[in-house]
Parts: sequence; structure tokens; C-alpha cells
Amino acid sequence: MDLGDRVSVEKDGSVYQGVLMPSRRKDHVVIKLDNGYNIGLSVPSSRITLVEKGHELKLPPPPPLKSRPGMPTVSILSTGGTIASKVDYRTGAVTSQFSAGEIISAIPELEEIANYRARVIYQILSENMRAEYWMELARAVAAEIASGAEGVIITHGTDTMMYTAAALSFMLRTPVPVVVVGSQRSSDRPSSDSAMNAICAATVAISDIAEVCVVMHGDTSDDYCSIHRGTRVRKMHTSRRDAFQSVNCSPIGRVDYLTRKIRPLIPYRQRGQVELELMDRLEPNCALVKYTPGSSPDVLDYYVDRGYKGLVIEGTGLGHVASNWIPSIKRATEEGLPVVVTSQCLRGRICDRVYDTGRDMLAAGAIEGEDMLPEVALVKLMWVLGNRPEEVQTLMRTPLAGEISFSTPITV
Repeated sequence: MDLGDRVSVEKDGSVYQGVLMPSRRKDHVVIKLDNGYNIGLSVPSSRITLVEKGHELKLPPPPPLKSRPGMPTVSILSTGGTIASKVDYRTGAVTSQFSAGEIISAIPELEEIANYRARVIYQILSENMRAEYWMELARAVAAEIASGAEGVIITHGTDTMMYTAAALSFMLRTPVPVVVVGSQRSSDRPSSDSAMNAICAATVAISDIAEVCVVMHGDTSDDYCSIHRGTRVRKMHTSRRDAFQSVNCSPIGRVDYLTRKIRPLIPYRQRGQVELELMDRLEPNCALVKYTPGSSPDVLDYYVDRGYKGLVIEGTGLGHVASNWIPSIKRATEEGLPVVVTSQCLRGRICDRVYDTGRDMLAAGAIEGEDMLPEVALVKLMWVLGNRPEEVQTLMRTPLAGEISFSTPITV
């Protein structure tokens, strides 16, 4: 019997029928029942009978993309993730299987908004992202804009979406909207957010918001999507559809799902205000270190000894570490590794001038990360070291893509 065959398993007087699934243990058999659940049964005490050989399901290719005169042209670049995924009923797992063209075919409302060009850049789950992929993606976005795209949509997994959005924000100065979008639940689930998120993303892609932004559900219902600045957004919940929030800044705006009207909330760069510029170099050998009480400063020495080029510390409160970390910070900076300090608190800004420890950290050469999110500070450090390393002390404290503000609204 082969995977995908329909089998009958008799065990302890009960009979179970379903599709034969992969199993990590040789002494167990796993089948998917008709109700959709998987069940594992021990092989030695079970009798397995073939009911029907499995048949490979071949879906027809998506229809060709239509082009209608007078409609704006938007490029969809697919990188994978849940929005481009569906359940593989052979394994029961969610896999990245949809191409950008299939996404358009599955959400016909998209064709009411724009004409589309679609490319698959890669098909991976977002935990497999790396700096090399961000550089490749930035080049692909720039190529689409240079060839006439009036907006770009990037489908992406949600787990590391904020890293990619930040990387693109530093690598691209864009005259058109660049919208990163994903979904928390795959498209074949009744509670999927993929269609609404994609429709709102397309609405933003033809707007005048010429920034890298993230468009995701704004509340638990299907009311609106929030438009988050690419350097200010964070995934704040593992599974809720409204998991993404702007931190230390209000969202750029929101998109009403039914009317497709955009309500701006803060100023933004408008379409056509800048010329396209690609600055696609990143220094990948940077690390983000989370300080915890009692942790050894050896962790900093490890990165110095391994030839890393820069460090971001996620410190406590106003941006602190234990006093026994300070010699390691000084060693790193003296050996040419910039050390940027951020806070685990996320909201608010660091200030290492209040307590003695903070002042000692500054004297050791640490750079204050202002109110940057730790992951944004990491990506920014990669970009600065890849492009203008001689200015790292100044640029890490200077807002380049809206990642730093010098006054935080009370309501944020």
C-alpha cells in the first residue's frame, strides 16, 4: 500500500477508514479520517486492508491573466507563506502551493481593482527567510517598478513579515506603493483572512501611499485592514487575524473592506515624490541578543570571536544590561563591532542616561536605538553596515525610513 491509498484499519474490534498518511514511526500507521482528523494506530495490533488505490489529483492551470484598458498595473510577487498555501490532504499539513496567478484566480474581486503581472520569487515558509532573499526580493521589486508597475504586492508568511518589510524599507526608495501582505489562516479554511487582506492590499497598491507597508486585518471581524509602515509593524499574536499592530506610531491608515475607501491616519510619502532608488546591500553577519537576568556576557564574546560585524542588544526597560556585560560591550566596540541597544518593552524609547549602568554602557561605546523595534534595529544595522559603514554611529540614531520618531503619541 502507498501513501494516499484509502485503507481500512481494524483494531480492538473497531474499524477505521481513511487515507494512508506519512508516519514518523515504523510501528504506527496514520490515516486521515473522513471527518478530516488524523488518527495513529499501532501496526502490530492492527489489521490493515486496502480499500481503494489513491489517485493523484491534477488541478487545471489557472486561467491566463486578463488585461483591461484603463486599469492600473500591479505586480504580485509571491514568496510563499500562508496566503499562498493550502492544506495538503495527503499529509494534513499546510504547504506553500499557490502561485501568484492562482491567488488572483481564487479571489476574482482582485480583477475589479487592477491589471496584474505575477511572478513567483520563491515559495517558502517565512521562517526560512534570510538576508540574501531580502536582497533578491528588493531587486525584483525595483525591476517591476522600473518596467512600469504602478504598485507592487508581495505575498509573504506572517511570522517574519516585519523583518522583510523593514529590509525593503531601507533598501528601496519607491515612487509607488509596495505592499507586503499575508494571512494568518490558509485560503481553504472558512475563517481565512487571505481574500480580504489581498483585496485591501490591492486597494493600497493603486493608492498614493508610496511607501513600503504591511496590510493586514485591523480587527477580529471583516471590517477593515490596517496599513502599517514597514518599519513600525510587529506581529503581536500567534494566530489572531488582527495580529499585526503598529508600535510607537499610528498606522498610516486603514482600508474599509466593503467600500474599499482608504482613511489616512498620519502623513506619508505620496506617489511620485521620489525617484526609484535601490540600495540592495546587506551585511548578514549581525545578531540580535536578548538580555535576561543572570545571563553571561560570554554570549557577546561569542559573536565577537566568530567574526560578526554588528550586534543589537534587547535590553531591559530603558535599555539596560547587567554591569558585568559592560566590559564585553567595550571589547566589541573597540574591535569595530557596533553595539546598538533597544528595549524589550517595545513601546516607548530607551534612555541610557538615567541610571549609572546606562551611562557606563554609553561610555563603552553602545549606540542608543531610540524607539526602534529590536528586529528593525537589527535589519537597519545590516543595511547601514552594507552601504555606509563609516556612518554607523550617526545613521543608527537618524530616522531613514520612519523607524525613529522623537515624540511618541500617548495613545500609541
